[in-house]
Amino acid sequence: MGFWFGVALLLMLLSPAGAKALKLEVKVSGLEGQYESNVLALLGLYQERGDTEMSVPRLRALYRRAPEQIRDALAPFGLYRVEIESSLTQPETEEGPWVATFKIDPGNPVKISQIDYLITGPGADNPRFPKQFPMKVGDPLIHADYEKAKSSILNIASEEGYIQASLVRHLVLVDPVAYDAIVEFHLETGERFYLGQVRFEQDLLDDDFLQKFVTFKPGVIYNPELLLELQGRLIGAEYFEDVEIRPLEDEAGVDRQVPIEVIATRNKANVYRVGVGFGTDVGPRFNLDYRRRYIGRRGHNLKAELEVSQLEQSLVAEYRIPIRNPSRDFIQIRPEIYAFDTDSREGDLFKLGVAQSVQTKHGWRRVMGLDYRYEDFSVANDDDGSFNGLVPNISWSKVVADDPINTKNGYRINTYLQGTSENLLSSSSWLSGQLNYKVIKSLGEKMRFIGRTNLGAIWASGIEEVPASQRFFAGGDNSIRGWAFDVLGPDDPVTNETVGGRFLAVGSLELEHQIVGKWGGAVFTDFGNAFDPDYQEEWEQSVGLGIRYSTPIGPVRIDLAYALTKDPAGFRLHFALGPDL
Repeated sequence: MGFWFGVALLLMLLSPAGAKALKLEVKVSGLEGQYESNVLALLGLYQERGDTEMSVPRLRALYRRAPEQIRDALAPFGLYRVEIESSLTQPETEEGPWVATFKIDPGNPVKISQIDYLITGPGADNPRFPKQFPMKVGDPLIHADYEKAKSSILNIASEEGYIQASLVRHLVLVDPVAYDAIVEFHLETGERFYLGQVRFEQDLLDDDFLQKFVTFKPGVIYNPELLLELQGRLIGAEYFEDVEIRPLEDEAGVDRQVPIEVIATRNKANVYRVGVGFGTDVGPRFNLDYRRRYIGRRGHNLKAELEVSQLEQSLVAEYRIPIRNPSRDFIQIRPEIYAFDTDSREGDLFKLGVAQSVQTKHGWRRVMGLDYRYEDFSVANDDDGSFNGLVPNISWSKVVADDPINTKNGYRINTYLQGTSENLLSSSSWLSGQLNYKVIKSLGEKMRFIGRTNLGAIWASGIEEVPASQRFFAGGDNSIRGWAFDVLGPDDPVTNETVGGRFLAVGSLELEHQIVGKWGGAVFTDFGNAFDPDYQEEWEQSVGLGIRYSTPIGPVRIDLAYALTKDPAGFRLHFALGPDL
């Protein structure tokens, strides 16, 4: 028993838990900016200073390597005469730290004294190649600048079809005695090549349909970017799980046209998604999505979505038929069923729409279509009505953003025009136009401004001519915070219930500031209302504070709004999650 007790005691003494963690401080002086950050990134002693298992032999070994690591970290900046004073001090007490000190004098960077730059071959006279090397005699030898210059010239060769271009000579020579540098760069272009016919190896879609994804014609200059764009369009369409682009250089003829082979593997046909969510506008929400990625050999596809919440239930399907540019243009057929029951209105709506959706060369999405709609509704408890008719409509929308999910700079704009007439197999006549705009502008690294406006107008003889789903209301998470969803608008003087209006003017100003990490705060004011000339007009406004948390699917927004013009004034909490634009 005594033997085993001794073994156990020895193991305890030798185990890391029985030893005190070594404390280490690393002090580096004489550097700043990129010099300092690069040295600290490559200095092993600094990177391992918090290692709880650091031993004295390991510490001394890292200290011996430190001067070499410091010089290697400064060499990319052309600093080859670095002077280092270093010391390693043992702790004065048992609890004290080891202290490693490095005083660094980086000296001056070596400068370029000579550049030997030469472009040869059939493409030597191509004007896209720079006449002089991007770096100049007398410039400091920054290795990152040299690599950038080399890459830019090689990219030009690639974009101009010189796919067999080669660097005959490329090097940087540093003379430590004369303390200068020589740059040599010789490029042989080789012959220029061109893109040839594209052929597809796949078993899903007709080849003549897939040829619509090819935006270049045989005979254009061989540019790898065109092939990457083709691959991106095919993957983005979601017909294929994997797309491989193979240039067949060996099959190029005397015209130097390179045939392109596209090998594509079909994607899974069906996609299902179930989701739950919550928003203060509609409360708990349940979603069920279904998508059929391809139907037939012409790229048709289908998607359907069921959404259920306390205030709204909907079932929407969309059948798409690709046209012209199949990656962005299509005919859509949309059957839609809605049931809504808010504080202001309730009813059922059925829509069957056919529309053409195309993207213009300036980035606008234009949707032009015709809907058949039947709506049975009740507004302000005792205002029952129905609508039955055809509704032509057209919309333009555009989103420009550095990141549409968590945006620093960008905007979203949407305009919508729709209407009908009793002469168009409709039960009433009205014309509606709407403009929605949201802009996000960064104000430095940690602050951004968000502005939003919603404007609308309906031309009709009276609000009773307009179906409930098309009337304007205000209030809610994305309208005027401080009020519930759709509770604002003209009130019936008899029932004091909101009936909706023929005009809408809502705005919002918000300032957000990043506090720490993914957390931020916001201050905001919302203002405006829905109006109608037949009813008393009231302007509403709220102010508030918010908390923001950035996520991969968009920021979480928790806002506490104070309704200044409500009688009596009061607070309301709002919660929302989703993309900025």
